[in-house]
Amino acid sequence: MKKSTLWILSAVALAALLAGGARWASQRQADKTPTAPTAAVAPSIELATSDVFTARTQTLNLGIAVSGALKASESAIVKARVAGELQELSVREGDRVQAGQVIARIEPIEYQARVRQAQQQADAAKAQVDIAQRQFDNNQALVNQGFISQTALLTSQASLNGATATHAAALAALDLANKSLADATLRSPLPGVVAQRLAQPGERVAIEARLVEVINLSQLELEAALTAEDASLVRVGMTAQLQVDGVDAPIPAKVLRINPSAQTGSRSILVYLGIKGREGLRQGQFAQGTLGTQSLQVMAVPVDSVRIDKPQPYVQVVQDGKVAHITVRTDVRSEGERQTLVAVTGVTEGTQVLSGSVGAVREGVLVKFTAPGNAAKVKP
Repeated sequence: MKKSTLWILSAVALAALLAGGARWASQRQADKTPTAPTAAVAPSIELATSDVFTARTQTLNLGIAVSGALKASESAIVKARVAGELQELSVREGDRVQAGQVIARIEPIEYQARVRQAQQQADAAKAQVDIAQRQFDNNQALVNQGFISQTALLTSQASLNGATATHAAALAALDLANKSLADATLRSPLPGVVAQRLAQPGERVAIEARLVEVINLSQLELEAALTAEDASLVRVGMTAQLQVDGVDAPIPAKVLRINPSAQTGSRSILVYLGIKGREGLRQGQFAQGTLGTQSLQVMAVPVDSVRIDKPQPYVQVVQDGKVAHITVRTDVRSEGERQTLVAVTGVTEGTQVLSGSVGAVREGVLVKFTAPGNAAKVKP
């Protein structure tokens, strides 16, 4: 190869090498040049007005949770006092009755016959008394005249006493017969409503057979079982607010009595709360509520707003349009209300606190309020 050609090829290779090096250096320089950062989009959350509670100072009615079934203060089971065929039973469940109203009759023929028998025996005994009385009077006159001895008078006196006693026993038997006849007619012992009809006309019933239950709904009671510690705080006359199944409005109640004895086994103490009867209240309905023992003015928030997934309890609040976490210290709470509240320190008046239904939200998340009723929704 000619020397000139070799020089030409070498020059071309060197030029290519230099061009590649320049391109590589330019790429390295471009990689080192910082690029403008992309703006980060802050996360946000959409809340409905129902998802936020405004903390404020309010009255907490502190008390003891009570629950149980309502029962009438006055109730009675009308039972058969004599045996016989049930001739009439004129009331059914739901019928109103008055005290002394006739509600059932048992066949009276047998008892009417016993009354006549007892009356005749009493009349016969009375005749014997009359005879003995005349004999005694005659003997008394003869003794005074000296015709008979004192012993004969004493004998007639004994006969009179025996006849008198027999007459008294016959009268007592007549009273028993009359009572049995009267017991064949059954009357309501109190005013109220028939709750149960336990027999049918035509049945033969025995003594003490249950026929009808009558309850008086003008006064109801709730029997609440409390621990010894809670019962020690209760006093006669304390008031309570109860929620009764099927009744929207709360029902006021008052402590009427406190059982002096603890229950065997559970060691609980029964407290009886009185409720004035009203439309819609029935025996057996379930009631629950709070027996108030104290009222306090405190800063309060819903108990489910206080979170405990950190070392210290805290609440999630809205500050400057963002979510912030505030450490709080909890105190007493109001038990048994529709929304249970807890007293807290660390929160100021008017602070917007997120409800427990929102769940955990990171600090710094933007807050946007939506139309009422929309559920909370976090946007990235």
